[in-house]
Amino acid sequence: MQGSPNVTLVRVEPSTPTDPTVTPRTTEPGHPFNPIAISAVGVPATAFRAEVTLRAGAELDARRVNLYMLALHAACPGEEEVTKWLFVWVTAGHTLRCDAPFASAGGDVVRVPADVAPRAPLHVVLPQPLGGLTFRLRNDGTPLTLTPRGLVLAPASGFSPSKDTQTFRLEMEVTDRHGHNCSGAVTVEVLPSHRPRVTILEPRQDVTVPEGSGPLEVVTQVQASGDNVHYAILSPTVPALFTIDELTGVIRSTGRLEVARVRLLVRAYNALQPADQATATINVTVQGRDRQAPSCVPALYVTQVRETVSPGSTLVTLRCASPAGAEGFLSYALEGPPGSRSRFRMEGPRLQVNTTLDYDSQAMAALGFQLTATVVVTAGGQPPRSTRVPVLVTVTPVNEFPPECPRGLTFTVLETAPFGSVVGYVNGTDRDHPPDSLEYSLEGGSSPAQPFSIDTHSGEIRVVGPLGSPPRTSYRLPVRLTDTHNDLDPANRRSHLCNVAVRLQAVPEPRCTPEVQELWITAGRGSRQPVTHLACWGDPDTAALSYAIVGGNEDGRFRLDGSALSYVPDGLAEPRTFVLLVEVWGGPGAPRRSTVVALVVHVTPRSTTVPASTTARHTTPRKKPLVVTRTEAVWRPPAWFVAVLTVSGVLLLASLSCLARSLVCSRRAPSKLLLAESSSRDVAERSGGREEQGRPHAGRLSPLHTGAI
Repeated sequence: MQGSPNVTLVRVEPSTPTDPTVTPRTTEPGHPFNPIAISAVGVPATAFRAEVTLRAGAELDARRVNLYMLALHAACPGEEEVTKWLFVWVTAGHTLRCDAPFASAGGDVVRVPADVAPRAPLHVVLPQPLGGLTFRLRNDGTPLTLTPRGLVLAPASGFSPSKDTQTFRLEMEVTDRHGHNCSGAVTVEVLPSHRPRVTILEPRQDVTVPEGSGPLEVVTQVQASGDNVHYAILSPTVPALFTIDELTGVIRSTGRLEVARVRLLVRAYNALQPADQATATINVTVQGRDRQAPSCVPALYVTQVRETVSPGSTLVTLRCASPAGAEGFLSYALEGPPGSRSRFRMEGPRLQVNTTLDYDSQAMAALGFQLTATVVVTAGGQPPRSTRVPVLVTVTPVNEFPPECPRGLTFTVLETAPFGSVVGYVNGTDRDHPPDSLEYSLEGGSSPAQPFSIDTHSGEIRVVGPLGSPPRTSYRLPVRLTDTHNDLDPANRRSHLCNVAVRLQAVPEPRCTPEVQELWITAGRGSRQPVTHLACWGDPDTAALSYAIVGGNEDGRFRLDGSALSYVPDGLAEPRTFVLLVEVWGGPGAPRRSTVVALVVHVTPRSTTVPASTTARHTTPRKKPLVVTRTEAVWRPPAWFVAVLTVSGVLLLASLSCLARSLVCSRRAPSKLLLAESSSRDVAERSGGREEQGRPHAGRLSPLHTGAI
């Protein structure tokens, strides 16, 4: 090849992606290719290399243009010129794009207050796609920190306080795991803080402490106003003679102090904004003193006194001496908690009681019944020398007051209350401490005349026997209250007798309507056949009524389920009449208040048909005699009247027996049986009536009418 070749890019035709063919478009004036570069490096001498490169900042988008057709014209000296086409296909691949506003010219804007905490997160950059991204700052000179994960942090020392808005621009480059990258910017605007600045209330202090002060003794305190205030000693750091509490600003000694002068520089700062700070100067003078302080006997005083000790009483007399042996130059003072110190006073070396030591007061209980103080004995001189004598006084109780009865010790209980029923509580009081240390007892104990008991500790009164026997309407209970643990001597106890009134509330008998019922039923088939429901009611305040068959059900043909009476069929062949006595009562107590209901039940068996060879004949069972008894309350006659009536009854019965014997001879045997049965039932009813005379409120049964049906 002779001379230098000339290769030019004469035409570029882009094409959009279509399916299945590609349609060329007009020539794109702003194509992304640079002019053709000719190179002879790495090729034979008879050849050359033409390089097609992209312009700087060019972006290829396969979704818009996927084919570029480049017309290349090559001309070599002495040779024929040639024009050929070069096809550049653009395929979709993985790219990294930064979205607006991060990728815009102005970048993303973040506004934060100036008082944010040091290294607090301010902003997170989240370009797409996510995952496997690395962030790097492209500019220097900013106090902000950018982590590799795209987290913008506040400066390590926080933002400096300023009345103006501070602006910081971060230019970043984002790179994915394939090496693709994009760039953007974040502008952080730091707004002025409106929170109060840290201010030290007393920037300069002069403090004098005595020589020989021990470790951790309080020297002084630095106080500052502001938010999140912390304290630190800036100088001197060596030797560290003092330490400061980071939160309270209290300065303490780190060891026993020698005579010296120390200048402390203390900083108060906002822990969340360290740039917000103030300093104070503390001049500490450790002054020498005579190391020999006064000596006292006793060096520690511990005692206990009764609460009745009178004010002005001397508890102890201190024997103190100064190093020079001159007692006249000693002064005595008290220090300690105000609640304890106010109860003592010093009269020279004598420690005396200043006020009454009431063991029963709440203030004394709050102190734990122990009073503490310190007697400070100071000797004259410069500097003054002091000795402290600790004092511990324990106040002991004295049983001063007897127990007191509560008001309104009157209780009401049902006269049928069962065993163990609670009647009420006796809540006595005592002005001595503790106020609830009382024991309760019933004078005379529990007995039939006093059927109650009382709990020793709670004062609970319960029923332990039948009430109202003999009949009465109330009880008067003597309850003794005795205090315990109110004196140092357990034998010193006081008591008081209280009268408790217990009224008995009468419980009326249940009432039923009607008291006598006559019922007719036909015996059926089955296990149980309902007969009737008893209509009874009692006192609304009592428990539910109870029912029981107490007479006339010897063969167990009837059952009671509550107030429901039912009949149990058992193949009765002939009609039969039953006279049932049902007792109704309310409440489980004793004596029981009850009433008796009489039920006359006529039971007729179901008719049966007896077949015959030619005709059908119905057989009707014969009826048996019916005895109806009505119970009434009658007058109880005197003994002589009963004797006369008994003799008259015997004579009348003898006459009737003679008359009946004559009638029996003229009648059939069933009539004999009828009369015999009537006589036996009459005698049974009379004997039953005599037994009912002993029952209270139930009356006596007397036969009023006897007939046969």
